[in-house]
Amino acid sequence: MTEPVLTVAEMREAEKAAMDRGTSEWELMQRAGTNAAQWIMRMAAGRPVTVLCGPGNNGGDGYVIADVLGRSGYEVDVIAPVEPKSETARRARSAFQGKVTLDGALRTGVVVDCLFGYGLDRKVEEPFSKILEKLVASPCYKIAIDVPSAVQSDAARVLGPLPRYDLTLALGAWKQANFLMPAMAAMGENRLVTIGLEFEDVSSTVSAAPTITSPKPDAHKYNRGLLAIVAGAMPGAPLLAAEAAMRAGAGYVKLFSDHSHPDAPAELVIEQGSLADVLSDERLSALLIGPGLGRDDAARERLAKVLESGKPPVLDADALHLLDPELLAMADAKTLCVTPHEGELAKLCETFGVTAESKLDRARALADVTGLTVLAKGPDTVLVHDGMTSFFPRGSSWLSVAGSGDVLAGILGSRLANHGDPRRAAEESVWLHHEAARLASPAFSAGELAHAVKPAMASFL
Repeated sequence: MTEPVLTVAEMREAEKAAMDRGTSEWELMQRAGTNAAQWIMRMAAGRPVTVLCGPGNNGGDGYVIADVLGRSGYEVDVIAPVEPKSETARRARSAFQGKVTLDGALRTGVVVDCLFGYGLDRKVEEPFSKILEKLVASPCYKIAIDVPSAVQSDAARVLGPLPRYDLTLALGAWKQANFLMPAMAAMGENRLVTIGLEFEDVSSTVSAAPTITSPKPDAHKYNRGLLAIVAGAMPGAPLLAAEAAMRAGAGYVKLFSDHSHPDAPAELVIEQGSLADVLSDERLSALLIGPGLGRDDAARERLAKVLESGKPPVLDADALHLLDPELLAMADAKTLCVTPHEGELAKLCETFGVTAESKLDRARALADVTGLTVLAKGPDTVLVHDGMTSFFPRGSSWLSVAGSGDVLAGILGSRLANHGDPRRAAEESVWLHHEAARLASPAFSAGELAHAVKPAMASFL
């Protein structure tokens, strides 16, 4: 099932559409508060709960949560520094029969943050900032309702004191902040609380775990995909990419390199000589260039030949610093995948005249201007392809190791060679990369990560 990821405007439109179909705002609040309360009771396990309620409908959700918990036998405190302002929130406040205080100590146990929801667009000030400061210092189990109260939802910007939550319950639909840094790092586990909304024409979704099929009974090495990795000045990075690619499903991985590579595995075919001869092989399914390429004239010439070949390429690392409009014009941009980290994304945006503030907006604008498939990697990886954006659950922080990106590029090249679908290959590569990290953890090297791609494949068969 596809799970949409909504902007603030899209979420408001989805709620309005539900109300236009006859569901009242009060009913939506009841669903949100009641369903969230079920999660909270599971986490609280009988401990006392403090609910922090703000002036808007997120605060209204908090009063519903407190009411459900109280009627279920929980000891509940509600702290609300100001009175509710919306009509629906006032109704929820009136329905709650327990005590409400303007301020107070946060008891150890569970604290539920309902101060602000997804609509926050300005700096958090007192008295709310004071409460959040207390929550930062508290040893309690922390739950954020919808998004943490100091977070701007669309750009994941932090606008006030930001506690480290143990659990964040997204109401109705995922928000962009659930998958973007810096906010994502403070959210703990993310869970979706459905409230019966319907969604149409969604352009952003959570990537679903892929299903990777075994080779067909009549498979051979060429119809499983032949990937050629084009090396350059430095031998290590392309060899790492090749090690990962050999374990990610392609039938044949070939490394074109002028280096001897005495430490290369016996099953890796290494070719030297004319790059034009390598690229003329009609059996080639995909190409990877960038890891260890260098940035001199010789590297640019190699990149030009790859782009002129007509084979679907993955561009990583140095190739992203060399790519420009002149080189891009040599290829069909719709077949080309780029895998930039933050610095490389900034370089590409500068090269192609893209101006945007956030990583997400830069990736989207770059894809729109160039037609590229953009896999903007990092702790908050996002994929943009043909107007669609895919977000990913957070991977292991152990992936922050030199060579990790070369492994990802190798996996992506292998999957692209296997079936030829850029978006599908990019999504599969991220999931395999994350799973390999889980299996290799902790404190792995990039080489160990590449070897863990094989058991990671088994997780998706």
